[in-house]
This record gives sequence, C-alpha cells and structure tokens, in this order.
Amino acid sequence: MAKKKLGLEDLGGFVFSTNDDFDESEYANGESQEEIAPKDQQLEAHFSNKGRGGKTVTIIKGYEGPDEDLIVLGKMLKKKCGVGGSTKDGEIIIQGDDREKIMKILKKEGYNVKRVGG
Repeated sequence: MAKKKLGLEDLGGFVFSTNDDFDESEYANGESQEEIAPKDQQLEAHFSNKGRGGKTVTIIKGYEGPDEDLIVLGKMLKKKCGVGGSTKDGEIIIQGDDREKIMKILKKEGYNVKRVGG
C-alpha cells in the first residue's frame, strides 16, 4: 500500500512563493540550523526513571544545533560511559545515573553543563 502524501514536505517542499527575495536554496534541506560553539551551549543533566519501568536514565537537554551533531555527541557519550541510550526530540538519553561522569566528559569537551534535580 502506498504512503499517503500529507504535507508540503511530502510533495518536495515549497510549491510557490510571492516573495521577490525568495531563495529556494535556503529551504532545500528543511530548517537550517547554525552550529553553535560548545562554550555557548547551556546543557542540563537530568535524572529520570519515569515511564521506563523503574529503570534510571540520564537525560541531556538544552542542545542547540543540527540534529546530526547531537547524534554524534550522543554516540560519544554512550561510548565513553560504556552504556546504551538514544538520541531523540533534541535530547540525549543515557542508560543509568551517570550524571557526574557525563558532566565531566561534557565539560572536557567545552560545554557548559549543570546538574538539574535529585
């Protein structure tokens, strides 16, 4: 069964613009986000076990920048902590309560990070 087309993204983007200064290349790959230097990032390290069957996780919130860079940062944190996790909805989710270790790693990489909650 073929997937239904629901929006402009499914049709390939913008169809028509009345703006004389319209530059299609700005919108070719969706929203473009500029890369922000790590020292200008304000990250938060949260502890959570809600909605996960009692399993504890560390959630890194507040990252601003391209999703590809967030995924790379998440992979690096998982590898250095030796645990699993995921990256979705602009957050990095790391299995276990490794906030102190994660904060050390992020500070070493140049990020501003603070501990939030518990």
